[in-house]
Amino acid sequence: MLNIIFGDCKDVIYNTSVFFKNVYEDEWLLEEDTKQMILDIDKSKVLSANAIESPVLGGIPPTSLSGGVKTLILIAHMPDKIFNASNCGDNCAPWLLKIAEKKDVTINLRHLMNFGTDKFEAKIVNTGKIIHSAKEYLIEYGECQ
Repeated sequence: MLNIIFGDCKDVIYNTSVFFKNVYEDEWLLEEDTKQMILDIDKSKVLSANAIESPVLGGIPPTSLSGGVKTLILIAHMPDKIFNASNCGDNCAPWLLKIAEKKDVTINLRHLMNFGTDKFEAKIVNTGKIIHSAKEYLIEYGECQ
């Protein structure tokens, strides 16, 4: 399940780019879900554990991926940590939901991320409420402000 904490949060990792640079493991980049995330979010193709082909930048190392995709990779591989998902754009929202279908993850949001209009399930940790729609999500976000 996706657990969302709005606003201030203890033990959250805010600078996900620096954290990623120091902890990511090569084998993470070779997993099919990670390759798909990188292709979907950054429009880039994983060539090897240390080389990614970007249509904008050419050949890049994993540390040059976007902040959003680095944050998604961390969330997928370190579900015991809380990451600042406000480093992610709205294009990352479907991936957050997909990751949360496989494992419980907790994210911190400092903005109202757009999860779309389809039904989804998440727990708003601030209020303890489990939500199932964009309308419920908006109501709970308002309660946390």
